[in-house]
Amino acid sequence: MDGTEKRDPFTGDEGPGRDLGAFIAGLPKAELHVHHVGSASPRIVAELAARHPGAGVPADPEALAGYFTFRDFAHFIDVYVAVAGLVRTPEDVRLLTYEAARDMGRQNVRYAELTVTPYTSVRRGIDERAFMDAIEDARSAAEKEFGVILRWCFDIPGRPGVYAEQTTRLATDDRIRPEGLVSFGLGGPETGVSRRQFKPYFDRAVAAGLRSVPHAGETTGPEAVWEALRDLGAERIGHGTHAVRDPELLAYLAEHGIPLEVCPTSNLATRTVRTLDAHPLGEFVRAGVRVTVNSDDPPMFGTDLNNEYAVAARLLGLDEAGLADLARNAVRASFLDDAGKQRIVAEIDAYAAAGRRS
Repeated sequence: MDGTEKRDPFTGDEGPGRDLGAFIAGLPKAELHVHHVGSASPRIVAELAARHPGAGVPADPEALAGYFTFRDFAHFIDVYVAVAGLVRTPEDVRLLTYEAARDMGRQNVRYAELTVTPYTSVRRGIDERAFMDAIEDARSAAEKEFGVILRWCFDIPGRPGVYAEQTTRLATDDRIRPEGLVSFGLGGPETGVSRRQFKPYFDRAVAAGLRSVPHAGETTGPEAVWEALRDLGAERIGHGTHAVRDPELLAYLAEHGIPLEVCPTSNLATRTVRTLDAHPLGEFVRAGVRVTVNSDDPPMFGTDLNNEYAVAARLLGLDEAGLADLARNAVRASFLDDAGKQRIVAEIDAYAAAGRRS
């Protein structure tokens, strides 16, 4: 599997999964690590490419499978930036957000924290207030029409200086920040970009009431995760894949209940792991680390959240009860209010109980 095609995670064959696949499809779920631009389906990417030709992104949905085949993480970043460059108007922003929510609703996702990188759109000329209005309008429609509660994580696109400063301003200015904003993140390349240098920006965001959820340890070593914890006050870690190399770090994550936002197929597609069977998900669980399973940039990686649950089921040997526990983990690790968490967990409980009786 190269990250651009879906295979049955149980058998390795192309096509849908067996009985557990049907259980997963109906399971109420939450997603905590999924990117705004990276959620655009091939149909929406092709539509945006047709609206804005000349960016080098195919306007044919069928051609996007090859375009979304990545040599390595750096190549993925180049492609991601090219797709982000197609989002040029508030209408593009609203379309992308609304259609991402539609896809989530089809998978019975009840709640999602969508990682949004507002500065990349604002710097291309979209009015910042119009950007906020577009995502909020889509958020309202998503909950009403698809039953999907959306919240935002504003992330710095991997660079200090003006990128970090403007992202922090957009996230902390009460005159601009959207109602659905709950957290502050850090994405982009890790190599040569220490987490520590972003401390002043995270300090401001946390002081403004946002939760800290940086990417760390995706493509670099455990030290990036330590920096995210010590310097950025991370409450969850995006990916954390290479935390597995440090037993002391695993013990710390387990003791303090700090969840990892694990994205198996993403790590395979960007060549962060060699094979899915080599993914450290099982080692995290055996070390007592809290994990949530997520899709990251699903259409780009030829996956979706249902598929990631199926991958986790195979890697961890989960049955229906274990999958329901995995879904509860994500809800409980989320930044949804307590009443909302209780409501979704109760729905998971009822679904799992009905499955046992059938």
